Amino acid sequence: MNRTDRRAPGPPDPTATGPAYAVVIPTLARDTLADCLAALAAAHGPRPEEIVLVDDRPEPEPRDLEHALSVLGDLRARTTVLTSGGRGPAAARNTGLRAVTTPWVAFLDDDVQVGPHWCDQLAQDLAEARCDTAAVQGVIAVPLPGERRPTDWERGTAGLARARWITADMAYRTDALKQVAGFDERFRRAFREDADLALRVLDAGWRIRQGRRTTRHPVRPADRWVSLRAQRGNADDALMLRLHGPDWWHKAFAPRGRIRAHLAVTAAGAAALALAAARRPRPAALAGLGWAAGTAEFAWARIAPGPRTRHEVTTMIVTSVLIPPAATWHWLSGRWRHRAAPAWQEVAP
Repeated sequence: MNRTDRRAPGPPDPTATGPAYAVVIPTLARDTLADCLAALAAAHGPRPEEIVLVDDRPEPEPRDLEHALSVLGDLRARTTVLTSGGRGPAAARNTGLRAVTTPWVAFLDDDVQVGPHWCDQLAQDLAEARCDTAAVQGVIAVPLPGERRPTDWERGTAGLARARWITADMAYRTDALKQVAGFDERFRRAFREDADLALRVLDAGWRIRQGRRTTRHPVRPADRWVSLRAQRGNADDALMLRLHGPDWWHKAFAPRGRIRAHLAVTAAGAAALALAAARRPRPAALAGLGWAAGTAEFAWARIAPGPRTRHEVTTMIVTSVLIPPAATWHWLSGRWRHRAAPAWQEVAP
């Protein structure tokens, strides 16, 4: 951890009516950061005692953050900038957690915008938390286009509004995080690290509840290959399986996903190629039909609810061919990489 900019904590907020809290925001210095910080600075209510901005780029350039920091106004004096070496959001949040001294820490992503009364609502959420409540989750709102049906990427982002325990806006009791040793830094992507933490906190005897505050999560622009890159998350699912057992999907209220179908489609495609190479045309054709049917079903499931523009349909067809083998590769590589990971052991409350 490198401390690139340390400001002395500001004076106690005379308007504070709830428990003191800090805000930790991991960032890759994206363009969305300025809007995130501007919304936080404009929110009404008790101000955070500290804001810890954790730059997780492998080679950070402090000047890239100057514009974003300038929108903080008087909160700039309470802001610390740290670096975490490009090790992923879990490690970045742990870096921020180690720097805070408040009883509560609110984690925000750098592409969200808190509501105008977020500070007031957060203070109320924390004040109403029972002594056995470890975390209070914010309400995530994802704006979607009203003039057309959403794309596959937009529908995927909208799923965040229904997700449990996501750290796009999640306030944790600092002592609870220390009890379970914070985020698991083996999760290198912004995927499953929040669910893993929540399951460990719940296993340790704490409660997590839904709060009242609302945070907006706009849909970021993305290229047509974003769904293919997202398949890397299958390796994290493999780690969740090792840590929390075969029913982790149910415990985490997570969608099961299509990994079983992807494995079957990939196996059918591989069998078709192998049988064709072995000059067994009839079995190769049957395996090829299975691959084609599975791929077509997957593509149509993604095309049907969308806008069906030429670009969207083409993207869905091409990526629906590529996603099953990519998902299979990441799943199997994750199973191998994490084969020795011990199961999570509950910690006494």
